[in-house]
Amino acid sequence: MASHRKSRPTGTRVAGIRTPALATAALTSVALLSQSANAAPEADDKPSLEEVEKKVDDLYRQAESATDKYNAAKEKTAKQRKRVDTLLDDVAQRTQKLNEAREELGSFASAQYRTGAAAPDTATFLLADTPQDYFDQTQLMDRMTGRQKVAVDDYVTQQSETMKKRREATESLATLTDSQDGLRTAKATVQRKLAAARELMSTLTAEEKARLAAIEKEKRAEAARKADELARQQAARQKAQDEAAQQQDSGSSSSGSADSGSSSSTPPADSSYATKADKALAFARAQIGKPYVWGAVGPGSYDCSGLTQAAWKAAGVTLPRTTYDQVNAGTTVPLSQARPGDLVFFYDDVTHVGIYIGNGMMIHAPKPGTYVREESIFYDGDSAIHSVVRPA
Repeated sequence: MASHRKSRPTGTRVAGIRTPALATAALTSVALLSQSANAAPEADDKPSLEEVEKKVDDLYRQAESATDKYNAAKEKTAKQRKRVDTLLDDVAQRTQKLNEAREELGSFASAQYRTGAAAPDTATFLLADTPQDYFDQTQLMDRMTGRQKVAVDDYVTQQSETMKKRREATESLATLTDSQDGLRTAKATVQRKLAAARELMSTLTAEEKARLAAIEKEKRAEAARKADELARQQAARQKAQDEAAQQQDSGSSSSGSADSGSSSSTPPADSSYATKADKALAFARAQIGKPYVWGAVGPGSYDCSGLTQAAWKAAGVTLPRTTYDQVNAGTTVPLSQARPGDLVFFYDDVTHVGIYIGNGMMIHAPKPGTYVREESIFYDGDSAIHSVVRPA
């Protein structure tokens, strides 16, 4: 029996109206939403601008840490190479003296052979690897003249010293090889970190770079505000010290007025440091605008510890090459008592350093792609400051 039920029309109904076009549009929307959902994880995988900034900063800090290791390895390699060269020169000179001693003994052996005296013993001696062992087991020394005994003693001494220096040279060459390997490893690490930072920065759009520059500008403004605050605190502290010193001088003057020989003033105990610091700061200021180059010690470019080392060298003070050695090359002082010329170190691993110029400011070589400049010591926040050291 035929069914009297009408077939259901295709498409959809909106308010009783058949709308096949709307159905197609709906399906299209679903497909687009599905594509967007599938693409969402990829978009979420892209780090935020803040994350990129932190990652780049971390990479630069890691590069600075690797740079310090490179500097240390370079310094160690240079010292080791110098030691090897010295040892090799010493070995060459001792070998020459050993050959001369051998020739003299050979002349004695030839003379003894011509006279037929003790030829076998002497020949055996000349062929022996360790003459002293042979002498200890024979009576040859008893049959030698005074001059011959002196020659033998000289030969034995020269041979012993030459062998000793050869062993030292061999060991030093092995150490030099290890130092060179360490140097290459540190260099490769620096280059890898810097390449990663450059690659990460290259992924940013022009708009993102502009936003990043705005963030940096805000950070610099906040750092400058903190520097001003520190400058006010230090000025107030200095004023209080000056007033206390004046009161003390006034009391001493009134109580000791009868002593006419005490009228001359005594210069401050730290005037010597101030003089040296002025020279170091004058040098540092003259380097402003020169590029940061990792491993560089001037005169055309610097890394952070290369700049501080060169600045204090101009003042007659020798500092170590690396930040983690420089931090131990002086007296640690509180930040509130920092004076021009002091070294300001940053981060827990002590991977950066600048030279304090007063008022919360310093001169430093910041990082690759930048130049030597004046900047607030709070450029990376309060927590970044590790310590302040007075190097002389």
